[in-house]
Amino acid sequence: MRVLSVQLRDFRTYARAEAALGPGLTVVHGPNGAGKSNLLEALYFGCTGRSPRTHNERELISFGAQAARVVVRGNDGAQQHELSVAYGAGPDGERGVKRMTADGAAVMRLLDVDFRPLLSVFQPDRLELLKGPPAVRRAHLDQVVAAIWPLRANDRREYSRVLAQRNALLARIRAGRASDATLATWDRELATAALAVREHRSSAVELLAEPFAQRAAQLGLNGDAALDYRPRSRAAGVDEFVAELQAKLASDLERGFSGHGPHRDELAILRDGRELRLYGSQGEQRLALLALLLAERTVLARERRRTPLMLLDDVMSELDSQRRELLAAELSADGQSVIATTDLAHVPGAGDARVARLRVSPGTILQEALAA
Repeated sequence: MRVLSVQLRDFRTYARAEAALGPGLTVVHGPNGAGKSNLLEALYFGCTGRSPRTHNERELISFGAQAARVVVRGNDGAQQHELSVAYGAGPDGERGVKRMTADGAAVMRLLDVDFRPLLSVFQPDRLELLKGPPAVRRAHLDQVVAAIWPLRANDRREYSRVLAQRNALLARIRAGRASDATLATWDRELATAALAVREHRSSAVELLAEPFAQRAAQLGLNGDAALDYRPRSRAAGVDEFVAELQAKLASDLERGFSGHGPHRDELAILRDGRELRLYGSQGEQRLALLALLLAERTVLARERRRTPLMLLDDVMSELDSQRRELLAAELSADGQSVIATTDLAHVPGAGDARVARLRVSPGTILQEALAA
């Protein structure tokens, strides 16, 4: 679905606002604190039902209001669609109420709606994907797997379910409240789910590896960029994985939880064989993150015939003019992208007739130009 417009009500700094997006690149500009990031967050919230910036959804509601609402309208080439998310804060200490609809019908998860756009987000704190702990990269890789092969997300959920059951049993055994009689059953279930998750992750990294290296080189990241998926298990089948679990049973019982499996895997992001997490500057990490997001965009366009809507916040400010040109050309080539910037001069081609422009000031969005 190509997003045509987004409508906000009592969302962050916006009491009421609406903006139209172009079919290709849309540039959102304005001074710091004007609400550019809030607009990008609203687009993400309206398409997914969650925020990329906070887990506390009370923060999304404008000061003094009781509820926030975002409506995203689009077209999939055949018909118009509408996604809507409303969140109302509950009393202090109580959970709020969220209502999501797709074409007017209530849904539990927007992520399950077939026509919703895929999204890819760059924002400064996303450098945690490179700099942070392995869990952040594992979660991101699992999201990529789910985007490429939606049905494979069930295997990750099944692994989480079985892991939780095995951990609960280990804790009871450790406390002397249960025997290990049923542990073998959980071990085999865990092994089956674990091998599926490992295979899905490995396949996704294999698809991403070449476009990641290409995009990194195009953006000017010095050296050879690579992705290295490092699974904890080397088991060739269920029996071998079960044997690995049994070999680690004593330490699992000592801790009271499972220390072996895909929940301990790592995705290393490398430059010349060295982890950028440890040996890259912040500028190099930004380039690698951009390269990874662009590689995912390429793979999804090829495998799903769906190019993600890219939301890029403060992406141009730390790039030199040559890299800005390269990135702008890449984003203008295919699909939709929204770039937020404090300075239009930082976005090559921002004045082009094919580029939509939005000027943001506190609480308002001015449509300066619609793409031709």
